[in-house]
Amino acid sequence: MRFAENFIEWLHGKLDKKQFLILSSMLVGLSAGLAAVILKSLVHFIQAAATKDYHIELQYAFYLVLPCAGVLLTVWVVQRFLRGKLGRGNSNILYAIAKKGSRLPPDQMYSHVLTSALTVGFGGSAGLESPMVTTGSAIGSNYGRTYHLTYKDRTLLLACGAAAGIAAAFNAPIAGLLFALEVLLADVTISVFIPIMIAAAAGALMSKIILDESMLLSFRLLQPFDYTNVPWYMLLGIVAGFISVYYARVFPRVEALFKGRKKHPWRNALAGGLVLALLIWLFPSLYGEGYGSIKTLSELHPEQLLHNSLLEDAFKGEAGLILLFVGLIMFVKVIAAAVTIGSGGNGGNFAPSLFVGAYLGFVFAQGLNLAGITKLPVANFTIVAMAGILSGLFHAPLTALFLIAEITGGYELMIPLMIVSALSYTVVKYFEPYSMDTKKLAKKGHIFTQDKDRNILSVLKIRKLIETDFQPVRPEMKLGALVEVVAHSQRNIFPVVNDKEQLCGIIQLDFIREIMFKTELYETVTVEQLMRSPAALIQPEEDMYAVMKKFDETGAWNLPVVENGKYLGFISKSSIFTRYRNMLIKSTSE
Repeated sequence: MRFAENFIEWLHGKLDKKQFLILSSMLVGLSAGLAAVILKSLVHFIQAAATKDYHIELQYAFYLVLPCAGVLLTVWVVQRFLRGKLGRGNSNILYAIAKKGSRLPPDQMYSHVLTSALTVGFGGSAGLESPMVTTGSAIGSNYGRTYHLTYKDRTLLLACGAAAGIAAAFNAPIAGLLFALEVLLADVTISVFIPIMIAAAAGALMSKIILDESMLLSFRLLQPFDYTNVPWYMLLGIVAGFISVYYARVFPRVEALFKGRKKHPWRNALAGGLVLALLIWLFPSLYGEGYGSIKTLSELHPEQLLHNSLLEDAFKGEAGLILLFVGLIMFVKVIAAAVTIGSGGNGGNFAPSLFVGAYLGFVFAQGLNLAGITKLPVANFTIVAMAGILSGLFHAPLTALFLIAEITGGYELMIPLMIVSALSYTVVKYFEPYSMDTKKLAKKGHIFTQDKDRNILSVLKIRKLIETDFQPVRPEMKLGALVEVVAHSQRNIFPVVNDKEQLCGIIQLDFIREIMFKTELYETVTVEQLMRSPAALIQPEEDMYAVMKKFDETGAWNLPVVENGKYLGFISKSSIFTRYRNMLIKSTSE
């Protein structure tokens, strides 16, 4: 390993910047692709070993035991080896880009492989793509740190790792490229395309060479696209948008039920594991990633989803009942994924979004067919709807579009994919301005990756910008004493504070300019009579974007900072601009 590092360091000195970035993107792509292949293989190995050669009557017992065991093992690894910390989801990566200089902890290069393998391998109802993305991003980030690359180049290699992870997961390099551009990178220039393309191709190549094709999600189209079905695809896109809103709102609420009790990780894991086991007992297709059941639906065999279900006798036989069973699974999958992740398991929402999409498409088309309203190609609708939910949930219509096109092996469904992805995204954007990954961070004002101004402002801390060289005056002070203070001050604003250091108001030079030379008022007029309330107050922990909004609304250039009523100082608009300019320069040169 040391020899390899030395060799790359030697190449770093021999190659120019652009050449070294191209080489680095290939190495990061291969490494991230290999990590994704290892994770996928490990999950399939665990699943095969955990359920091998057991008598069918014991199957219910395994559904109860295995998911719970997977979540408990994941929590044990996190608590024992990772100090109780495991940054989950794309929000973890976005936060690192915006506020940590694109630096991810080194342990994330392997921790997500191990923990998500335990969770999903033992039946946790979550996806592997998010852990793959985090692993690839950590590989790119730490590669950049090892070779002392700038912030801009570290961010690029981080995106390369993420692209390679998605590309390897589906053998879909274009989808990997677009995911990195749509979800992770705020500023897209032509210069970043080549390295990310190379990384995505390298990741897909690792998947193609090593992985068994049966482990990948792929489909064979049974019917060609019929333009007469366009109105139904449009309706599907709108419905997919509303289902995406359901997903985006229900998932965090269910997840919060468990995450609210952080002091009891083992209790959470046990409770979540038991709830998950019960859900899988009722709906067996919730077990693991669920890609097998998506293929089952696309091949028009929904009755197979009833096998080993506690509800099999209640729903088998009639086509309408089977369709109702499939529809229930679609809604329950969101809860199962939230329970898996919220209770301490590791996984993502990429696979569950595809799962929900496939079930929606099947229910939509098959329901209309059974009602005799029309005759739709159910398999095509099952496939296309996956793009609708993925587009709506991640706010990534291009990723969704090309991912489904790639895993179907062609562009026969390009038109309906475009329609469904675009309409779903439009509907979701109206109700949910932020994707699920950025919603929590946006609420806290931590990150707005599509808005570079907000990204930089979110890094600035008010406490570090407070200016304390403003001369405070007392409310009872006479005008004459105030004039003396003004004469020896370099500032034109004076905070009025009482004996408890609480801000009572402010005096501006403009307020007293007309009377400050009227000596007959020096002993009769007090500061309390002259002071005014500030145009706005700033709290030290306030979001900088909100602070800038206050400056714009008030037209002020200086505003006082108070904490629990106590005066701390002033913050000036000019100092924010200066720091912003410095951060902007730093972000492009470090």
